[in-house]
Amino acid sequence: MVRGFGGKARFVSENYGDSKLAKRFGVTRYPAIFVDDILVATPNDFGFYGKGEGTSGGRYAPLKSASSHDRFRGDLTRMIELLLAGKKGAARAQAAPVKDGGIATLPAFSIRDLDGKPLDSRDLTGRVVLVEIWATWCPPCRSTLGWLGELKRRYGDRLAIVAFAVESEEAKVRKLVDELRLPLTWAIGTPELMRAFGDVSAVPTLLLFDGAGRTAASFYGAPPSLHAEAEARLAALVPRP
Repeated sequence: MVRGFGGKARFVSENYGDSKLAKRFGVTRYPAIFVDDILVATPNDFGFYGKGEGTSGGRYAPLKSASSHDRFRGDLTRMIELLLAGKKGAARAQAAPVKDGGIATLPAFSIRDLDGKPLDSRDLTGRVVLVEIWATWCPPCRSTLGWLGELKRRYGDRLAIVAFAVESEEAKVRKLVDELRLPLTWAIGTPELMRAFGDVSAVPTLLLFDGAGRTAASFYGAPPSLHAEAEARLAALVPRP
């Protein structure tokens, strides 16, 4: 398929354990497909699920199906064409996790945060909400959490930020939270709870919801454009003081 672009595109295969791109996006399972630095297909898209996740078919499952191959080839071709046309923003907006793995509204949940205080999604009604899904073993997550702490200080009570730790030992989560000392709401993200937030195949995953609880944007991994793109969307949603 790549040959069809006359040398304007090339295929690179990397071991996810050694790939700098995979590490940037916190991808710990395979296969994952990137076009440049845009994550366009996750393991879940191919029907591959991690421990504690669901077992329903992905967009390109079953892999042996001719229709699945055609669908994957068509989606990947469209992404390459957008990037070759210089439309990276449009390509990122159409990336698989945003389009197919995303959710329409903030899921309902009622849990306790890391301090043991009740944390209920209904209490967030009327506020812009950022949900950060992170892990202690993810290097990019630490800098992303620091940036979110700055956003919280900037917007105060007009913005709620909930940070769910996944695939991490609680003791290590508590240790890192104590070290960072950031004004975020911290909680442990169980597999059951995280399934409600869609296709979370990479960390950090950042989900933005407007004051009505509707999904406003989704960001996967920590590409260089993350802060600028997220802050632009946030500024349009948070009411002025």
